[in-house]
Amino acid sequence: MMKELLQKRRSIRKYTDAPIEQEKIDQLIRAALLSPTSRNSRPWEFIFVDDKELLEKLSHSKAGAQPIGKSVLGIVVCADPQKSDVWIEDTSIATILLQLQAQDLGLGSCWIQIRERMHKEGVTAEEYVKEILGIPENLKVLSIVSIGYPAENRPEHTDDELLKDRIKWNKWDK
Repeated sequence: MMKELLQKRRSIRKYTDAPIEQEKIDQLIRAALLSPTSRNSRPWEFIFVDDKELLEKLSHSKAGAQPIGKSVLGIVVCADPQKSDVWIEDTSIATILLQLQAQDLGLGSCWIQIRERMHKEGVTAEEYVKEILGIPENLKVLSIVSIGYPAENRPEHTDDELLKDRIKWNKWDK
């Protein structure tokens, strides 16, 4: 089952307008909150955004963020760096688990990177997102996951795409 889930998960950038059932949103919330963290520090915080006006504003956070405006749900993944020195890793794990849970529920998703990206000259994507959503200054924003029912079909990954030469055994050897 995991093999199929990984093969089928693709970044989806076009969504239908169909609402996501509350049971599925509850499962996404559960996946986020079950995400493992270093030393069980749980530094992450999540903002679930279903307001179309806010989704549209978030879609302008950086180049390539347009899928957010086409989705019916955006999940902003943040963390308190004072709670964990590996908050980036912890929030990255949470982000991919949200995507895998979405895939398992028949939903499409796209990881929109916010950390270290620019909104416009002199304004980071993080600053822009924090201002729109009123995120406290002490938190850092890693990503936004756009989620919805796919309005596009992307072929699943195949074994032929695997870069098997990137796997080494026991030591680095050409």
